Amino acid sequence: MVRFSGVFKTYDNGVKAIKGIDMRIEDGEFVFLVGPSGSGKSTIVKLITSEERPTDGKIVVNGFNIGKLRSRTIPRLRRTLGVIFQDFRLIENKTVYENVAFAMRVIGAHPRQIADRVPKVLMLVGLSDKAHALPQELSGGEQQRVAIARALINNPRTIIADEPTGNLDPARSQEIMKLLERINSLGTTVIAVTHERGIVDSFEKRVIAIDDGKIVSDKTGGYIQ
Repeated sequence: MVRFSGVFKTYDNGVKAIKGIDMRIEDGEFVFLVGPSGSGKSTIVKLITSEERPTDGKIVVNGFNIGKLRSRTIPRLRRTLGVIFQDFRLIENKTVYENVAFAMRVIGAHPRQIADRVPKVLMLVGLSDKAHALPQELSGGEQQRVAIARALINNPRTIIADEPTGNLDPARSQEIMKLLERINSLGTTVIAVTHERGIVDSFEKRVIAIDDGKIVSDKTGGYIQ
């Protein structure tokens, strides 16, 4: 669950990025977060992941109070989150299998756990036959599927997809969003940040629209008109 209560965020340079947001995303929801460039979407993501702290107000993410988190507790919060980026951020000299397994090694998973879970997640994202390929041998859509597998591998409660289709053509974009929809159907909360109207309009999901640091619409079905 993600809850924002009266949240403000002002950066050190004086920019007021978030101006009194109240928002609640329940476990198991699929939500689009939309808005123009500079509207505050990226700041919301940074607040959820504790990359930034609120200037005022309260944020609770999967049971963690972001404003009161100690540095040593931040890794525990982030293990409940899987983040997918527009630019994939794969390790170029590692295979698909190694890229996904690396996320488990970072948290100290046993090799037996890695050997058991990685193939299952690669099967879920449709990349079983690409396990030994390098990123440069994959299409853009396949690279994004690797990024999704990596985000899923530690079984997070919430997936944050930050412009996940920004570098993909429309057909591949639809494939990626349908995969996220399937992941959501298995119980994982999905927050998809995007400015692509066509993607949002093709899925009957809750849409939270941000503009000038405020929520201007919160409804189901379609990009804000």
